[in-house]
Amino acid sequence: MNLAAATNESLAEMSNVLIYSSMAVYTLAFLAHIAEWVLGSRSKVGRTAAALTARPAAAQVRVGGQRAGGTAVLDKPTVVTRSATGARDVPDGPGAAGGDEKGDLYGRIAVSLTTLAFLVQAAGVVTRALSVQRAPWGNMYEFSTTFSTVVVGAYLGFLVAKKNVRWMGLPLVTTVLLDLGIATTWLYTESDQLVPALHSYWLWIHVSTAIFCGAVFYLGAVATLLYLFRDSYENKLAGGGTPNGFARSVLERLPAAASLDKFAYRVNAAIFPLWTFTIIAGAIWAGDAWGRYWGWDAKEVWSFITWVAYAAYLHARATAGWKGRKAAYVALIAFACWLFNYYGVNMFVNSLHSYAGV
Repeated sequence: MNLAAATNESLAEMSNVLIYSSMAVYTLAFLAHIAEWVLGSRSKVGRTAAALTARPAAAQVRVGGQRAGGTAVLDKPTVVTRSATGARDVPDGPGAAGGDEKGDLYGRIAVSLTTLAFLVQAAGVVTRALSVQRAPWGNMYEFSTTFSTVVVGAYLGFLVAKKNVRWMGLPLVTTVLLDLGIATTWLYTESDQLVPALHSYWLWIHVSTAIFCGAVFYLGAVATLLYLFRDSYENKLAGGGTPNGFARSVLERLPAAASLDKFAYRVNAAIFPLWTFTIIAGAIWAGDAWGRYWGWDAKEVWSFITWVAYAAYLHARATAGWKGRKAAYVALIAFACWLFNYYGVNMFVNSLHSYAGV
């Protein structure tokens, strides 16, 4: 069989044009998100700092709202507390736009451009698949373009579900541009047919679930990283500090640390069973392709290490002494393991999965 003849070069070229076009639109979305954060009003974000720095008259409060002398307390003070999970009872910030109409306009433009870029990029992934009549993730270039498409799709899915995740738009678009830049510059591979070992329906099942899991893990990692920044900000304000500058205006607009922590935990916990299935599906495919279910290949080992790391994170969240920042560090280590499994193993480690490399 002539593999070159099996490739539709016109569709392959169209795919390349669509991917580059999506990068141009993502760049416009990036600029719109910058405008949303910079030009959005900062006048409506002060309530977060006020809630954190309010001086509680706790010494004067008694059970039932009574002072020691029996006089009713009419105005109960705002008290900054920590719950059993280590999260303060503070309000979420007003969002990237700062609750301002001008900033919200830029934000809506950014989301619209992100949606357009997603549709163009998805079309590029589909035409790449059609050019060779197979799943569009047979090498690192295809995996990268598909992965970033699914990441944006998951983000837009949360927005459609009316979840407050627009604060993630700027880091998301920045990361997608970086991913596509690496893919088109260093990882690009001509559209071609697969080696025999990859001709299996498990390619659709195993790799697609791995991509989806990675996309959701990414969203959890962004929320976890922002949680650490926001938590440090809340700690400083609660201790009487006065952070200044642009960083303060950004952190004031984010959801509260507790909200970010909860979001990260929920998405990681929800996707963990699917990651478990991904490893099992890979083992079954390995049994069909190589005659053994597990051979301690580098990709298998790092998939398992990633599983252990996320299992440790979930266990840490269920253990009283490992709430908050400690668990967040474990979550970031777990995502770093996934990233190494994604890039490092394929590019730097000699393994049976190297045929899917650059």
